[in-house]
Amino acid sequence: MDNLKIPVQRYYKPELDVLRLFAFLFVFFVHRMDLAPINGKEYYWAFHLSLIGNYGVPLFFFLSAFLITELLIREQEGFGHVDVKSFYIRRILRIWPLYFTFFYLMVVLTWTTPIFSTPIPSGTQIAFTFFSGNWNITFNKWQSYCINPLWSVSVEEQLYIILPLIVYYGGKRGLKIFSFVVLVISYLTIIYYALNPTSGFSGQWTNSFVQFQFFAAGILCSVYLGGKQPQWDVTTRIMLFVVGVVCWLIASIVCEINADAPHLATISQSVSGWIFILAGVMLMFFSLLGIASKYLPNPFMYLGRISYGMYIMHITIYWITYQIFKDDLALVSEKMGLLNWKNEVGFVLAFMITVLFATLSYNFFEKPFLKLKNRFTLVPSREI
Repeated sequence: MDNLKIPVQRYYKPELDVLRLFAFLFVFFVHRMDLAPINGKEYYWAFHLSLIGNYGVPLFFFLSAFLITELLIREQEGFGHVDVKSFYIRRILRIWPLYFTFFYLMVVLTWTTPIFSTPIPSGTQIAFTFFSGNWNITFNKWQSYCINPLWSVSVEEQLYIILPLIVYYGGKRGLKIFSFVVLVISYLTIIYYALNPTSGFSGQWTNSFVQFQFFAAGILCSVYLGGKQPQWDVTTRIMLFVVGVVCWLIASIVCEINADAPHLATISQSVSGWIFILAGVMLMFFSLLGIASKYLPNPFMYLGRISYGMYIMHITIYWITYQIFKDDLALVSEKMGLLNWKNEVGFVLAFMITVLFATLSYNFFEKPFLKLKNRFTLVPSREI
């Protein structure tokens, strides 16, 4: 990369950090149900509102594609080209240190102690090392519990390989062609799964061809918005967010798109279900895009900033809370007079511990790599 840089205006949207936090919270709520399930008959809405947390991952995908595309387009317009090498270095410095440290720590722990779920086999280690962990799950079911969230990092890394090349060689036109082709492939894949239903585990959820639709939508929003943003009042924004949640509830309850659960829906159910998920993602995105900063609590923005660490670690914290220390959790809950609510006590404790570990990780482990990443940044974004 040339040492001489043309001044380019910083691009940072704090409201998207808040949306990133919401995406994490959706995921955090649903993963609690793995180890501390909610009775769907007794608490119908709590159950279903938790279950739609699965769709927090597509929201993450959409946000990543939108932001990365926005930065790449601005780089191309400001410098006349995209520095592909610098892009790869930036992504490596942001994603790889925490990803590989956590993953291989779990490899060691699962092989040396019986308390951290099942050992991670060599084939799975290879797959996750080369960011094809989602395909490993698609064809072989879920792996050792604590590494399961890493499948989505594999999907994102697959996008990062090709996205700068598309901008470099094709510009905005190339992005549009790519995105529309991806949307067609995604829904053809969804139709394939509908025609070949499963009575057990379904690999549809972790299939890149299915999930890439959210990348495509994020890319198209960046291209067609061209930096513009809505100027709606707060009431309208709240209504959009609520309608987005309703779309997700329809996708889950009516169309039965529930992550890796058996998919026995018809073609119309499957296609409309995924469209409802996508609609919900976009409604939530537009509900926050362009909102005045005075409506954004600083703690929310900070938690959104450290959400990568929270996402990587949270399911392991759940395992420690609900499995390793389940007796201690019951004892603490009993002393608090909340034994019947011990799962909720565990939920709160797990969230607090997740935030604590993610904060420590961000400040003492991730920041040095983020500072190094700035050396390869042409369009500044969020300050560290």
